[in-house]
Amino acid sequence: MKKTSASAQKTYTSRGAVTRQRIVDATTSLTYAKGVETTSLDDVCATAGVSKSQLYHYFADKDALVREVVSAQVARVMAAQGTALTQLDSLAALRRWCDCILALNREAGINGGCPIGSLANELANQSEQARALLVAGFNTWEDRLAAGFATMQANGELESTAVPRELAIGVLCAVQGGLLLAKTSRSQKPLEIALNMAFDHVANYKAVRRRC
Repeated sequence: MKKTSASAQKTYTSRGAVTRQRIVDATTSLTYAKGVETTSLDDVCATAGVSKSQLYHYFADKDALVREVVSAQVARVMAAQGTALTQLDSLAALRRWCDCILALNREAGINGGCPIGSLANELANQSEQARALLVAGFNTWEDRLAAGFATMQANGELESTAVPRELAIGVLCAVQGGLLLAKTSRSQKPLEIALNMAFDHVANYKAVRRRC
């Protein structure tokens, strides 16, 4: 039977829900800027403006709080891509999605990296529960890309030899690698190159429309 955390089972007053969300938001910002390991519960309390007893009322321990952060970051990354991801139905739409990823990285200051990827780097070997949430997050992203490529194929824009799932995995790998190198070099260029190569790879499967 699937286990549900105690904090997820609880119901809260409207004020309590706001306080809990403030704790999650503070932890999300801190871990993105500093990393999970170096973010202490004291840091969270100071940033969120809550006491330790308040924090423990909502979360059993730091691990439980971090799992909530993983879920929050996955939701934010998916939402930030908006219709650029959900309406991925043509090569032109794929180019718009690539531009969206570049714009989001610029807005984050280029050296922030992918919120999900950064958490995966820290937590994949530390917490099996957090790793499972991260896998689910990447799978959601992959599924949406694959659905877009399948739509392109159904519309006759991509050849029948294209494998939507494999294209999705390749594009997602390009995004993650590009974001990591952009963060390390503090330059947008690696991400631009990675996205252009990913786009070109997908475009290689463009269907040739033959005249009757």
